[in-house]
Amino acid sequence: MEQRHLGRTGLRVSRIGLGTLTWGRSAEGPDESGAAEQLKTFWEAGGTLVDTADVYGGGEAEYLLGQLIDGLVPRRDLVIATKSGSVRAADRRVDGSRGHLLAALDDSLARLGTDHVDLWQVHAFDPATPLEETLQALDLAVSSGRARYAGVAGFSGWQLAKAATWQLATPGVRTRLASAQMEYSLLQRGVEREVLPAALDLGVGLLPSSPLGRGVLTGKYRDGIPADSRGASPTMEGFVEPYLDDTAGGIVDAVATAAQGLAVTPLQVALAWIRDRPGVVAPIVGARTSAQLSEALSVEPLTLPEEICRALDDVSAPVHRYPDHDWSTL
Repeated sequence: MEQRHLGRTGLRVSRIGLGTLTWGRSAEGPDESGAAEQLKTFWEAGGTLVDTADVYGGGEAEYLLGQLIDGLVPRRDLVIATKSGSVRAADRRVDGSRGHLLAALDDSLARLGTDHVDLWQVHAFDPATPLEETLQALDLAVSSGRARYAGVAGFSGWQLAKAATWQLATPGVRTRLASAQMEYSLLQRGVEREVLPAALDLGVGLLPSSPLGRGVLTGKYRDGIPADSRGASPTMEGFVEPYLDDTAGGIVDAVATAAQGLAVTPLQVALAWIRDRPGVVAPIVGARTSAQLSEALSVEPLTLPEEICRALDDVSAPVHRYPDHDWSTL
């Protein structure tokens, strides 16, 4: 699999990442043997970037990944990325304080069974904590060797621009942001409004989450909700439902038409489109089974023809008006 630099850093990652959002969830995700099969399949295909978080499965996703490292796949062959900052407290959902973040990182390292992660990401912006305090946690993690590189997730355009600029203000002292993880797909192109321009300008690599539109772009929901899908799961149906409207249906139909013309699957078309967008480094793909993951990994040799890309761009184009376009054209 092709390797790409993550932002303007020396870190190289596979251009498809393996997501573990559902690992450790008995109903929606793979069990230990299924996770092992996925990780081995990913590694054998040349994949290196494995993305997790301290809240995935209440910590079980990290623990499960830690059990598989070295025994199944050499630690040195993986780029392990995790996230900290999301909390399940009654009075708050995000804690970006230096104390919480560093303690959470130590807990993540213990679950992963490693002395460092390759990429540590702040999971969300915390308006109750000074941003410079949050970012100092990233600096301390890197300077102490607990993390090799740092990034953010879920930051809006102005939040990303402020954070990345702050880190660039003192080269050699502060750790530049390598990445920003955001939802991005043919069904969700909101990042193109401000996040993506900021990332491109400041040298931050984009890691799209839900690159298959939460599974909808595979076409599996065109004729209803399969009983074994996330859309049928009581805990995940709310995650899928927003992308089952008529607008999304038209985009899915266009993807299916393109796939038929190219003799490939809708999944391959949707994933190739997002993988090769400007600023994108590695879409993060989550799979329920090893077979689903294998289909995603089979996209490696596929490059969409320019006319197909233009057609998909047009059918999925978000509405961006003032101030995103020159006022004189409105």
